[in-house]
Amino acid sequence: MLRDSLPKIITTTVPGPKAAAVLSRRRQAIPDAVGTTYPTVIKRGEGAMFEDIDGNIFLDWVGGVGVLNIGYSHPEVVKAVQEQAGKYFHAMANIVTHEGYVSLAEKINSIAPVRGDKKRTFFINSGAEADENAVKVAKAYTKRPNIIVFSGAFHGRTLMTMAMTAKKSYALGMGPFPDGIYRAEFPYLYRKPEGFSDAEAIEYYLKSLEEVFMYSSPAEYVAAIVVEPLQGEGGFIPAPIPWVKALRKICDDNGILLIADEVQSGWCRTGKMLATDYWKEAGCEPDIIATAKSLGGGIPLGAVVAREEIMEAVPNGIIGGTFGGNALACAAALKVIHIMERDHLADRANEIGKRVCARYAKWKEEFNVIGDYRGLGAMIGLEFVHDKKGKKPYPELVHTIIQESAQQGLIMENCGVYDNVIRFLCPLVVTNDQIDAGLDILENVIRKNI
Repeated sequence: MLRDSLPKIITTTVPGPKAAAVLSRRRQAIPDAVGTTYPTVIKRGEGAMFEDIDGNIFLDWVGGVGVLNIGYSHPEVVKAVQEQAGKYFHAMANIVTHEGYVSLAEKINSIAPVRGDKKRTFFINSGAEADENAVKVAKAYTKRPNIIVFSGAFHGRTLMTMAMTAKKSYALGMGPFPDGIYRAEFPYLYRKPEGFSDAEAIEYYLKSLEEVFMYSSPAEYVAAIVVEPLQGEGGFIPAPIPWVKALRKICDDNGILLIADEVQSGWCRTGKMLATDYWKEAGCEPDIIATAKSLGGGIPLGAVVAREEIMEAVPNGIIGGTFGGNALACAAALKVIHIMERDHLADRANEIGKRVCARYAKWKEEFNVIGDYRGLGAMIGLEFVHDKKGKKPYPELVHTIIQESAQQGLIMENCGVYDNVIRFLCPLVVTNDQIDAGLDILENVIRKNI
């Protein structure tokens, strides 16, 4: 079965002839700006593996950028969607209630680690929509105009979320942007000020936030602070719990809501159902969670969840939309969560993370080009530098490694403010043999290029 296979390239070159023909058609029909094209065209996928139209078999460490935590084509999710499709595809939640929407909201309300006993959830189509709607909810509740985001943040490609996103290559030439968005420094501890301990660095980064209040927006005008529990595009950098606890206190002292962007970090990826479960254990849970990606198992679905008093402050007409909470997506999501809980995929994420990080630790000792590795569960970043002492980012090497690994059947993607981090987002149903095969490919390519 494909789901148990190992990477195998059977064509002389990648892409093979059939894939090359489709990629040529893509270049004629689709804007180049849609994104990077990897040298493959998928035919079918199972688990953590996919086969392209030339018969090459690839191990996927990208997983739709965090969409496929339960893997490709999970048979139970396929069946759930087929059964729903036999009844109806769509019933707009603003017009006609369908039970799947209600059941999914009830389920998320029961597990989401947001502050408050009584919670409410609504659905949209994507992570960017989830983030933007979370901001709308916060503004409606606080009656305040401004928000604070962080360096390294990625929140989406709508006009609002492009403004919230730090890396402006995602927003080049798209201004003017919405007003009232201010930025503080995120605690990137690997690149903290020289000579600082972690504790001193956290104080340094908190001072950056205080300076936003001083120079940009007084705290009484801030509706929310929006933060990723583990930055994705920023370089797979976990938010240190002591910093989050301090952030929570700042919010409480100033009437500011704390929004967690769990679009990429949610749904067992970090070793918990949601990464903010770590926050809850530390007593600093957020007020609002925005999430998407793996929630729908591959069908577009985003969600926003908060305590009832926050949600009920939103005026009619401000939230909702045509396709939000689509019936097929809700059916998929209910089955996805069921599988995650039943199969203990959060525990599996921790097992995967330990296996990968054990290998990364050895490489860090051996290879001068590996500066750092970090993450939570199976959301792990591997940062490449010219040398450990100088820490100069090495994006050129990362680009070469990704391209050459694809030729051997391993699909990876970079991230980071300097594009010098390889991200690990492999589906959580990956086998140990497949993990080891991918690590072997990556190690061999690194050795070849240093």
